[in-house]
Amino acid sequence: MLETSARLLKLLSLLQARREWTGPELSARLGVSTRTIRNDVERLRSLGYPVHATPGVAGGYRLGAGAALPPLLLDDEEAVAVAVGLGRAAGGGVEGIEETSVRALAKLEQVLPSRLRRRVSALNSYTVQIPGNAPSVAPEVLTTIANAARDHERLRFDYTVHEGETAVRNVEPHRLVHRRGRWYLVGYDVERRDWRTFRVDRVRPRTPAGPRFTPRELPEGGDVAAFVERGVNTAMWRHHGTVLLHAPAEQVKALPLGLEVEPVDEATCLLRLGGDDLEGIAAWIGMVGVDFEVLDPPELAEAVLKLSERYRRAVGPRLHSSDR
Repeated sequence: MLETSARLLKLLSLLQARREWTGPELSARLGVSTRTIRNDVERLRSLGYPVHATPGVAGGYRLGAGAALPPLLLDDEEAVAVAVGLGRAAGGGVEGIEETSVRALAKLEQVLPSRLRRRVSALNSYTVQIPGNAPSVAPEVLTTIANAARDHERLRFDYTVHEGETAVRNVEPHRLVHRRGRWYLVGYDVERRDWRTFRVDRVRPRTPAGPRFTPRELPEGGDVAAFVERGVNTAMWRHHGTVLLHAPAEQVKALPLGLEVEPVDEATCLLRLGGDDLEGIAAWIGMVGVDFEVLDPPELAEAVLKLSERYRRAVGPRLHSSDR
């Protein structure tokens, strides 16, 4: 059985790890009676931690928001993750958070044990962050989405599409994903009855949050990273195209493309891709390094032809002289 002080810290750690616990669950975790749990909750309250209790069979304990921020308990891995995350945030990506991240990181490093400071220092020293031109996202938008996903509450928000039009979406949030400088929300669109990927910089949450929901299983094995890759590389772009690559599908899949590849026969495969600019798509296809044919749309074929003529003009004189 844990001593009182150690048990209080363990109880606080449990309350911070999950939205709600029942008395019997906490009792089993700590190896004490439910009466002891009630007494420990009172001790936490006297220390300034706002622990809310709901009576009844469906009731339980939940750590609420207080007037001041109480101390947080982090294990070694969590402390390293927070420190590294603050270092990355100080370099941008989340709107207006750079200076605040530096101050928070300074406070955290002051109390980190030396063994953890060395780990954080090594990670920061041997990791290079290349800034991009992706739009930043307000911190309150990220926290609103993250809290809704954690608490299994529907999220209603205004979503701006490519053409600048805005539509209201009603979504069961599943995960937030950070990919190449952009934030994405993966969730189940209730009205469209399908899973969707949304760019968070185009999301404007509405309050209050919607009703609670039972989490669904993400299709295709639950790989959220692969789901976002497919969504980002196809449905979320203004233009889409299909090309026939003159290379085996396995050879193309081995390339770091993150795109949908469909085998046609032993020597060819289909590649589906998208982008906001047709000429950009045309240039990107050329960098794959294999012969290809544009199947659709015709506008993409025109962009490839235009790009090929530009390349020919770039080497025209030298090419003609070598031909002679």
